[in-house]
Amino acid sequence: MRLAAWTAVWLAASAGWARGATYYLTITGLGGEPEYEQRFATWGKEIDKALRGAGGGAHVETLAAPTREQVRAALGTLAREVRPDDAVVVMLVGHGTFDGTEYKFNLPGPDLGAVELAGLLDRVPAARQLVVNMTSASGGSLEALRKTGRVLISATKTGTEKNATVFARYWVEALRDPAADADKNETVSALEAFRYAERKTAAFYETEKRLATEHAVLEDTGKGEGVRAPSAENGEGLRAAAFPLVRLGGNAAAARDPAKAKLLARKEDLEQRIDRLKYQKAAVPPEEYKKQLAALLVELARTQEELDR
Repeated sequence: MRLAAWTAVWLAASAGWARGATYYLTITGLGGEPEYEQRFATWGKEIDKALRGAGGGAHVETLAAPTREQVRAALGTLAREVRPDDAVVVMLVGHGTFDGTEYKFNLPGPDLGAVELAGLLDRVPAARQLVVNMTSASGGSLEALRKTGRVLISATKTGTEKNATVFARYWVEALRDPAADADKNETVSALEAFRYAERKTAAFYETEKRLATEHAVLEDTGKGEGVRAPSAENGEGLRAAAFPLVRLGGNAAAARDPAKAKLLARKEDLEQRIDRLKYQKAAVPPEEYKKQLAALLVELARTQEELDR
């Protein structure tokens, strides 16, 4: 893709991303046996705890093994309350199935299909949406859920990877481990969390000397198949990089402080502008690049200084 096209994607992905609130909905599914029931419930609780400590507590909801009607009701509430400039994050933990045609998330009673979930999400007006499907066979949900402006992450690359997954274990870690913050800006983006969890999952199978039965993928263009290594070369990952998932340290404190929230939004916007400029470096005259970068860095430093007061 040409530079001009990439620039347009970057601008669309990050424009206004610091505005609005973020609503998190975590759903743990049916375990089928005690070991999985406990595992899924624990992961759901840990996700909830991590999110509430990262500046998003007012809009965090966790449903433990709900019925399909309860999921519909929760998403219906989001459809009524969420604004276009807000962001919505939906995380699925549990078992999934894929019959070659349709993916379903296992719940007590009737299961929830990917097509129905997509329809429910389409009614939520948030322009920025992230769906993290951490179930077995989750790759089978990608086609139904794919949409412009929606970042998709699945624990498996296809619906045929049907074994129970461990991706959720490392996704939980990504929400609370500072190491997931690769660029050290005290915000873990959806892309950083994906890379952290994907890397840890691969290491798990290597350490256990087991054949990997899950391969996490990310899709955020609204038309791709999902890739394991998002990059500028394959066109995936730009929107995920501009999607703040959790904030750490000073950023988390600022997000909870109304007096500093606008400063934090300015800081995060500046960081995104710096990232876009660095991406365009090859097409910008060297002196102009240095001038623009210096100006942005000075403004970022001033904003950080205000935040630290």
